[in-house]
Amino acid sequence: MTADLVYLVVGVGLLLAVVLPKALQQRAVSAPIVLLLVGFAVGLLPFSADVVATPLQHRAFLEHLTELTVVVALMGVGLAIDRPLEWLNVDTWRRWGATWRLLVLAMPLCIGGVAVLGWWAMGLAPATALLLGAVLAPTDPVLASDVQVAGPTTIEEDGGDEVDEEDEVRFALTSEAGLNDGLAFPFVYAAIFLATMGPVVDWGLRWFAWDLVGRSLLGAVIGTAVGWALARLAFHVPYPSLRLAETGEPLLALAAVLLTYGAAEVAQAYGFVAVFACAMTLRSAERGHEYHAHMHTSIERLERLLTLTVLLLLGVALSNALVELTWQGALVGTLLVLVVRPAAAWLSLQLGTGWNRAGARALTPGEKMATAWFGVRGVGSIYYLAYAAGQMPVEGLGHLWATVAFTIALSVLVHGVTATPIMRRLEAR
Repeated sequence: MTADLVYLVVGVGLLLAVVLPKALQQRAVSAPIVLLLVGFAVGLLPFSADVVATPLQHRAFLEHLTELTVVVALMGVGLAIDRPLEWLNVDTWRRWGATWRLLVLAMPLCIGGVAVLGWWAMGLAPATALLLGAVLAPTDPVLASDVQVAGPTTIEEDGGDEVDEEDEVRFALTSEAGLNDGLAFPFVYAAIFLATMGPVVDWGLRWFAWDLVGRSLLGAVIGTAVGWALARLAFHVPYPSLRLAETGEPLLALAAVLLTYGAAEVAQAYGFVAVFACAMTLRSAERGHEYHAHMHTSIERLERLLTLTVLLLLGVALSNALVELTWQGALVGTLLVLVVRPAAAWLSLQLGTGWNRAGARALTPGEKMATAWFGVRGVGSIYYLAYAAGQMPVEGLGHLWATVAFTIALSVLVHGVTATPIMRRLEAR
C-alpha cells in the first residue's frame, strides 16, 4: 500500500511539474507554492502517515533523493550561466565579484546569525546551533527560478561573437546558489566535529586545511578535469560518430553529473563543488554552440521533476512537522528570511562600486536590495539535515526538522509571491 501511495504522490508531482510552470509564468504565484500547498493538503488526509518523509522516519531515502536533486540542479545552473570563469584569467574572476562577496561574507554571516539565534532563542547546544546555521546556509538554484538566469545563450540568439550575462541580479543569485550548495558542507562538518570530537582546538586546524580548503579545491579540480575531458569528447574528438555535439545527444549532461559526483566522492572531495565546476567547464567549450541549450533542457526537465516531487513530499511532511514546531523555531526561521539574509547580503554587496577594470557593472542600490532579499532556502537544507542526522547525535531532531521545514516553506511563499513584481520593476527601470 505504501508503494502505491508513493507512485500516486510522484504522479501528481509529475503532472503538476508539467502544467504549473507555464500556467503561472505571468502570475505572482510560483509552482513551488502550489506544490507545497497541495502536499500540505495531502498531509491532512488519513493515509498521509504512509508517505511522510522526514529525517526521523526515512532519513536515508530522503538524503539520497535530495542529494540527487541537488547535483542535477547544480549541473543545470552551471550550464545556464553564460559569464565565463577561467582558472588563469583574473578578469573573469573580477566579473564574478558580487558572487564572491555573497559567498565569503554573506554566507558566514548568515551561518553565524542563525547559530546565535538557535542557541539564544531555541536553547540549542553549540554543535546543534552551528548545524542549524549550516543547514540553512545554502540558497536554492531551482526554487528561485523566477529570479535566475533563463538558460544558455547561443551566438545565433545573441547576435554577437561573445556570450555573457547582462542581468547582474539574476547572475549574482544564480552563481551564488550554484556555489554555496557545496561550500556549506565544511560548516556542516564543523558542527559534526564539534558534536563528536570535542573542542575546536582538537580538530580546528585539520578542518581548516582539509575540510574547508583542501576538499573544496580538490572538488573544483576534479570537476574541471572531467568537464574538460567531456567537452573534448563532445566538440573536438576526431571521430565524427563520437562527437556528441553533432549527434545532439543531450544525455551527456546527466552522464557528467553522475561521473563527476562519483569521482569527487571517491576522492573525498566535495561532489557539489565538482559538479558545478564540471558544468562551468563544459559551458566554456564552444560557448555559442546550440548543444549547450540541448543539454540544459534535458537537465532542467529532470531537476524540475525532482525538485517539485521533493516539495510535494515536504508539504506532506510539513502538515505533521508543525506539531513539533515551537514559536522559538518559527522566530528563528522568520528572522533568517526577513532580516538575517537580507542584512548580511546587503552588507556584503556594499563593498565595491562603479565599473571595475574587467567591465562588470556594479549593482545599483535597487539591485543590491533585490539580490539581498532573494535568498530562497530549499532542497539543499533538507539534504544537509538528513546527512548530518546520520553522522552525529542531534538532540531534539524533531524540533530541528520542524524549524527547517517551516523556514523553507516560509521562504518559498514569501519569495515566490514577491519575485514577479520585484523583477518586473527592476526590468522596467
